[in-house]
Amino acid sequence: MSTEDFITTLFCGIDDAMTDVPKHPQARLYPSELVTIGILFALKGVGERAFYRWLSNNLSHLFPSLPERTRLFRLLETHRAWADRFLASPSLLGLADTYGIELVHPRREGRSRTQLGDKGLSNWRWIVGAKLGFVLNHLGLFVAWDCNLASTPDVYFRRLIAPLAEQMVVLTDTGFHGHTDDPANMKVCKRGTWNTRMLVETVLSMLTTVCHLKHLRHRLADYFRAHMAFVIAAFNVLVQWHGLQPDDQGVVHLAIAEFSL
Repeated sequence: MSTEDFITTLFCGIDDAMTDVPKHPQARLYPSELVTIGILFALKGVGERAFYRWLSNNLSHLFPSLPERTRLFRLLETHRAWADRFLASPSLLGLADTYGIELVHPRREGRSRTQLGDKGLSNWRWIVGAKLGFVLNHLGLFVAWDCNLASTPDVYFRRLIAPLAEQMVVLTDTGFHGHTDDPANMKVCKRGTWNTRMLVETVLSMLTTVCHLKHLRHRLADYFRAHMAFVIAAFNVLVQWHGLQPDDQGVVHLAIAEFSL
């Protein structure tokens, strides 16, 4: 499949899901066009300037009303809630975890007045950046997510689990456990006993490799949050591109590597 065929098919699927979102009379882009561009930005995994050069130089015929670069990214930030329309439905059993995203090399911490993020632990090592918290359903699709500074403890992300009390039981590691206020639907699994951990690792490896989440350089929190919203939407849309078909053992294999830009 060529890049143009992929983008055209992606746009059609997004447009079908956003038929109820009207276009503002003064807007140059339709809502589905903007979400498509946001997902392409999440897949490309480069800075805003590099992405805009690639988009305007190679795909301007697909987006003839493409606005100026800064206005385009302001629109993505303003309408990031549209990406949450592609979150998956809860299932009876789910998983929750966190993922550290490095925004600055630890040696460069504090050198810039506009630095986004702070120092925290991720995978038993120090990073300077942010932390993504998420809930997956039994298929590995994102149901809910949030992000904050890297120093944020995992218990902060219990706020994603509590609203799902009537819909799913969520497995977590001990980092989510607190002395009080654990959600009733949260089941803490000790290290070495969580045999569904491979599903989380599979999802995170795809986000790291395809969406290049270890190479982000955002300096404003709102734009970082918008990027995360479109990364989540991109994963949920693309992993279901060919349908979630189980193999002979009933295992659904997730893959989005073929869509890497």
